[in-house]
Amino acid sequence: MAARRNIQRLFIANRGEIAVRIVRACHKLGINAVLGVSQADRDTLAARLADRVVVIGPAAATQSYLRPEIVVTAALGAGCQALHPGYGFLAESAQLARMCAESGLWFVGPSARSISEMGDKVSAREVAVAAEVPLVPGSGVLGDAASLRAAAEDVGFPLMLKATAGGGGRGMRVIREAGALAEGFSQASAEARAAFGDGSVYAERYIEAGRHVEVQVLADSFGNVLHLGDRDCSVQRRHQKLIEEAPAPDLDPDLRADICAAAVRLAERTGYLGAGTVEFLVDPERNAFYFLEMNTRIQVEHPVTEMVTGVDLVAEQIRIAQNLRLSLSQSQVVTDGHAIECRINAEDPARDFAPSPGAVYRWAPPEGAGVRVDSHVYDGYIIPPFYDSLLGKLIVHAASREAALEGMIAALAQFEVDGPATTIPLHQAILTHPDFMSGPVTTRWLEGQSLLK
Repeated sequence: MAARRNIQRLFIANRGEIAVRIVRACHKLGINAVLGVSQADRDTLAARLADRVVVIGPAAATQSYLRPEIVVTAALGAGCQALHPGYGFLAESAQLARMCAESGLWFVGPSARSISEMGDKVSAREVAVAAEVPLVPGSGVLGDAASLRAAAEDVGFPLMLKATAGGGGRGMRVIREAGALAEGFSQASAEARAAFGDGSVYAERYIEAGRHVEVQVLADSFGNVLHLGDRDCSVQRRHQKLIEEAPAPDLDPDLRADICAAAVRLAERTGYLGAGTVEFLVDPERNAFYFLEMNTRIQVEHPVTEMVTGVDLVAEQIRIAQNLRLSLSQSQVVTDGHAIECRINAEDPARDFAPSPGAVYRWAPPEGAGVRVDSHVYDGYIIPPFYDSLLGKLIVHAASREAALEGMIAALAQFEVDGPATTIPLHQAILTHPDFMSGPVTTRWLEGQSLLK
């Protein structure tokens, strides 16, 4: 077993609220935080908090945040021993992890092999089979529409086409009848190629009324793998999560235990290291669950797990990169209460979610017991048009789901943002809807709503 790594200076290859989050975790651990920024992000909150800032390129992400060779060179030039990729951008880049290893940088995340294995949906399914984790009936990689037709006979309708690389809803198509197979294959493959540089797709059975439930796992270099419970992320628009909560409400206790155990088995099977999330589709009608994918990074929604377990996931990531044991065992993981997270984006839900960049004249998030806001925004901040529109995350923790829901509704009402349009009105409409208030909804629930009309 390798000796403890002494990380004195850590490079953060990201921006926005997650960059702020990592800076603060570094300072908590007594580590100097070096932030790599584009020219558009030189005066962000993360840049103000970091111990040192290095400009890594122009505003365009393709010329800065998405260039692994530039990121690694900047980290080495700043005298860093480790690199944290955050989420998005290069966070699930096997190339970045490999370049870090080759250059002597400690990558705060899993190995390049694990990232590659779990990042490709087909190979991830193979690992799931080996780990005896249930899968939605599906196919292997499909080369053309003819192979899709053959697969459809086994998978059945409706089915969903998915890109083997990437995620976020790109390269996905629901096909309900044989006559739509050829066009669906062409569209999904073209979109996957444009988004990920790889047009490979596969098919799986489409479950109409499913729930999206995921499990947070941690694994260290001493062979310890544990889970920190589950989250429900079923409120989605175009496969993008809007609201998350932990634990997942109204799950059969035996099903919950089986899901968490399956996540641990999968992480063990792939030799995982660090923080990761195993995502599942739950079929409420059959009281069954199926493996979807594994995200080999910290998640946007990690705060709800932190709030109900008291575990600092980013600090654990860094500890693992230092070759330290996990700070707790499975028996010490206790879930306390309920937490809900709303993603606040600079988008106008009344105008088909049109982006709303520009100046933030007033930013006054709510405060109070059980209320947490992770954000990089401040009065006078200029929202750049180049990146994701996430402004921050509002998290509320309380003793029960009902109390957390009540607290979140109150917190959203107190949230003052002057300047950009935001998704706050949409969250208010969702949280006060009888369907959401009475229990969990499915991943397709939001599609059938006209909440802001």
